[in-house]
Formats: sequence, structure tokens, C-alpha cells
Amino acid sequence: MVRGAYIQRASADRMTVEDALKRYLAEVSPTKRPSSQNSDNKRSKILTEQLGKYSLAALTPEIIAKFREARLAGEDRKDAKGKPIPRANDTVRLDLALLGHLFTVAIKEWGIGLPSNPVMNIRRPAPGPGRNRRLSRDEEKRLLDSVDKHSNPMLRWIVRIALETGMRASEILTLRRMQVDLKRRIVRLLETKNTTPRTVPLSVTAVELFREAINHPVRPIDTDLIFYGEPGKDGKRRPYQFNPVWMKIKRKQGLADVRFHDLRHEAVSRFVEAGLSDQEVSAISGHKSMQMLKRYTHLRAEDLVDRLDQMSARK
Repeated sequence: MVRGAYIQRASADRMTVEDALKRYLAEVSPTKRPSSQNSDNKRSKILTEQLGKYSLAALTPEIIAKFREARLAGEDRKDAKGKPIPRANDTVRLDLALLGHLFTVAIKEWGIGLPSNPVMNIRRPAPGPGRNRRLSRDEEKRLLDSVDKHSNPMLRWIVRIALETGMRASEILTLRRMQVDLKRRIVRLLETKNTTPRTVPLSVTAVELFREAINHPVRPIDTDLIFYGEPGKDGKRRPYQFNPVWMKIKRKQGLADVRFHDLRHEAVSRFVEAGLSDQEVSAISGHKSMQMLKRYTHLRAEDLVDRLDQMSARK
């Protein structure tokens, strides 16, 4: 028993954070969703660069706390003048989440002899405030006019469908024709962020947008994706990567601070403003907790004024 504990401790002294991350990416990350795998790969590079040479046994809470503060201060990222660019709290929280899970797996599954997970003994940065970005009517008009004029009609369909349904970009881009039932006016999402399949009802406008996209006369026969890109080097078509042109259009319209995910916020808030209950909205959006749902439902004050006026008129 003592010899086994000694061997486990010795393995913790020998295995570096860099080695542990490589094993994690090979064994653990492939079990996650593609978006989570991409996040793991991205964050593992940061952790390897900053902490990779430490052995698992040598990485103490004090060292991790210094890493946290340096990341928050932006010491590893400078602007053109050499001034540090601070990192968002949520960015650093996700860095620490990966590091913490790495230690958990190493202790529980790999038999690495460590007395505790050092990440559990430091403070995490406070979660950032939920975004409260709503589109004004003028902003929406300018944005939609711009995407409507783009040469590839898929951009128009994607942006407008996001506003009509509240679906995430990843959910829209991976849609295949068999998932869209225009007759019943529903979309069946098989893979979602919270891993729970859901069925999204479609407005009349959303149905017409999907009908246009599915019946597009130049649709190739080699893909079932609704929003597809050009064939890759392997000859396979993957989802349409609209982000470069989306970013360009936003900047041109002076809306650089608008994120695509804000369209989901906008849609969910409009569902609430239309009078749908929390349960009805969550059934459409896929939010499991009412607390998280409320972060997405930012009602316009002017719309609430109208509601108050209506209440006064009834009295």
C-alpha cells in the first residue's frame, strides 16, 4: 500500500502540466462536443505556455493564483503601444475550469497521487454581468438591409432565422433538410449546447426563410446541409462560415459591438414581450434554468411604458 502511494506520488512529480494536457486532449476532449473540443485546444495552448513546465506536484495554489492575476491583467497580451490588454473574467474562469478538470481526471482516473486539486483552493474571478445588448429599430433595419444585399443569400437567411427563432449560430449552421418540417412548422434540433434535443416552432416568416433556403435553385446535390460552404480539400462540404463577412458588415454599419449571439438575446426577449410564459420561452430557447433565461430577457423600458399605459386605460 505504501509502495503504491509512493509510485503515485512519483508519477505526479514526473508528469508535467504539458504532458497531462496532451493526454487530456487525447483521451478526454474527444468525448466532448466539437465546440468544447475547440475550446480545450485553445485554452490548453495558454496553459502549456504559462504553466506547462511545472510538474503536477509542483503546481501550487499560489502559482495558479499568480497565473490568474497575470491573465486578468493582460500581461501576456499587449497592444501596439506595449500596454497590457486585460482579459475578461469569464475568459480566465474558463482557463481555470479546464485546469481544474485536468487535475480532477488525473487524480480520479489516472491514479496520480496528489493530496488535493490545487485549483479548488483559489478564488475564481467573479462571473461577468450578462449582456444587455438590444437592437434598436434603426440598428436592426441597417443590419438587415446590409445582409440582404450580400451576394450570398445564406447570410440573409441565417441572420433573419436567428432573429425569428432564437437558435444559436451552431444550431442553425448544422441544420440538415430532414430536420426542418415546413408543413408542421417545426425544426428538430438533435444536438444542442446543453445536449438535450428540442423542437423549435417556426413563425410564418421563419417558414418562408427556410423554404427559400431549401429550394434555392443553385443548391448542390452533394450535401444535405441547408447552409453549406464550398468543398474542402477532402471534397466534403461543411457548414457555411459566415463570420468573416458578418464582422465586416457590422463594422461598416458602426455595430461592431453587436455579437451574433445578441440576436438570440433579442429573439428571446421578444418572445417574452409578446406575452409568452417563461415555460413557453424556455421550450423554444432550450434554457434549462429560469435564472439563466432571465439573463437573456431584457425588456425594453419603452415597451413596458406602453404596457403600463394599456393597464391604465383598462382601469
